[in-house]
Amino acid sequence: MANDPHNPDKGFSHRTIERNVTLLAALSLVVVAIGGLVEIAPLFWIDSTIEKVEGVRPYTPLELAGRNIYMREGCYNCHSQMIRPFRDEVERYGHYSLAAESMYDHPFQWGSKRTGPDLARVGGRYSDGWHVQHLKDPRSVVPESIMPTYAFMATRPLQAGDMRDHLTALRRVGVPYTDTDIAKANDDLKAQADPEADTESLKARYPKSQARDFDGNTQELTEMDALVAYLQMLGTLVDFEAAAPQETAK
Repeated sequence: MANDPHNPDKGFSHRTIERNVTLLAALSLVVVAIGGLVEIAPLFWIDSTIEKVEGVRPYTPLELAGRNIYMREGCYNCHSQMIRPFRDEVERYGHYSLAAESMYDHPFQWGSKRTGPDLARVGGRYSDGWHVQHLKDPRSVVPESIMPTYAFMATRPLQAGDMRDHLTALRRVGVPYTDTDIAKANDDLKAQADPEADTESLKARYPKSQARDFDGNTQELTEMDALVAYLQMLGTLVDFEAAAPQETAK
């Protein structure tokens, strides 16, 4: 029956839908299902939703252990790792973040929480000594900082567990660790922070990995070593200057 403009309750109208909860729910479900299908279906016909970027690699075992400490201490509550493509953020923090940079993160550290600065490009901006001092006593290098102290990490031995199991688990969810990476995981963990160790194989398998004593304590491998190794790697894998001409060409 056609709608009667003089009697809105007569015939099938929007008012009818609003007053019938079951009908409203059914029609809403149909609309949401169509919208979801339109968005999801194309993903089944493409190889990857993330364009690979040269330089991005999985974390070394030591970097991974440092990342675990970073998450354990809740650093993500105050620091994001996602520079948005806005002029103010790019000028302050560096090149905007690429999805590929987080393709091996489980979970990723995106967000916009900025109690502290974004850390996506912090690698190489400060010396190891600066990071160690900042973690021990933040206000000694940044007077206005409200960050808690983490001095205990400098004396706490790193208890990372069997990194072979960790790398195996990550490989099961798509991180491309090789059999060699997994077999040497525990040795790699120690070698990366030992200036006397042979790290040729490590650096070959993990390009741009940094191997040295990170915390200034050569006597033992500490949580500070792992966390500083992780921080010093952030944002250093991709050569954005080389990628810029390619972006312009596109």
